[in-house]
Amino acid sequence: MRRYALIRTLSLLPTLLGVTVAVFLMIRLIPGTIVDQMIGTEGTYSEQTVRALKTFFGLDAPIHVQYGRWMSAVVRGDLGTSWRTGIPVLEMILSRLEVTAELTLLAMLVALAVGIPLGILSARRENTALDHLARVASLFSLSIPVFWQATMLILAASLWFGWAPRVDFVSVWVDPVGNLAIMALPSLALGTAVAAVFMRMTRSSLLEVMREAYIRTARAKGVSEKIVVWGHALKNSLIPLITVAGAQVGYLLGGAVVTEEVFTLPGVGRLILWAVFQRDYPLVQGTILFISALFMLSNLVVDLVYGAVDPRIRYG
Repeated sequence: MRRYALIRTLSLLPTLLGVTVAVFLMIRLIPGTIVDQMIGTEGTYSEQTVRALKTFFGLDAPIHVQYGRWMSAVVRGDLGTSWRTGIPVLEMILSRLEVTAELTLLAMLVALAVGIPLGILSARRENTALDHLARVASLFSLSIPVFWQATMLILAASLWFGWAPRVDFVSVWVDPVGNLAIMALPSLALGTAVAAVFMRMTRSSLLEVMREAYIRTARAKGVSEKIVVWGHALKNSLIPLITVAGAQVGYLLGGAVVTEEVFTLPGVGRLILWAVFQRDYPLVQGTILFISALFMLSNLVVDLVYGAVDPRIRYG
């Protein structure tokens, strides 16, 4: 198990390196730099001033030199300093991480609480009207963009119940009830799409296990259907669900970018959008690298759980 964990952890390094190259190059494909934004459309700055600004931000150096400077800082644990605020990137991320982490956690809880029971119910009522309804509902949920669903939730809550979420965020440690009122709709909007994935995976995995010989043997022995489903079938269909859970963490982190913007939540996702609009290269690079590392860490945890659940999973 230790060797498996070590190899799986070391395999993250090439992926992280690829992420650094991708994010470094892609942000520079967006037209305009911070210098262009500072000059504006009138272009009243002199050429000497423009060159001085590019030198100040390090944009006058060749692209590989800029990448080398950034990577040398990242290796030392320094994600850089925001060009717009002058605050260290890591400090800005950590100040907003609580919001994104809470949104991701609540959305995952919504997905698990809705998706798994519906998947079990659909599998136990295979090819019935309830099964068809659940499958159509899951397909419908998967097809709806998160931003549209979030907008419709705000509209429905305001028109039908005369209630709208607060725009001034309050921490769960300060006002738990107020925080829950703020996070309810964003969590529901983000969690329902993931719930559809859990529902479909639970259904297919459970149906596959329910057709195994040992399930028929348990039923032949007179074991109750409740014990067959919860004690035997569901337990042995966990690995696909663990896979989905690990992958959906990345989806939730990505979906948080749009959801936080719609609901004006001061999270990391909204910070990324602001940094892109402002052409704040260090902030964009550092934030995306941080989120990517979290995503890969979640996948690593899933793989390690694999090794604990199924001892057959090992590197040769």
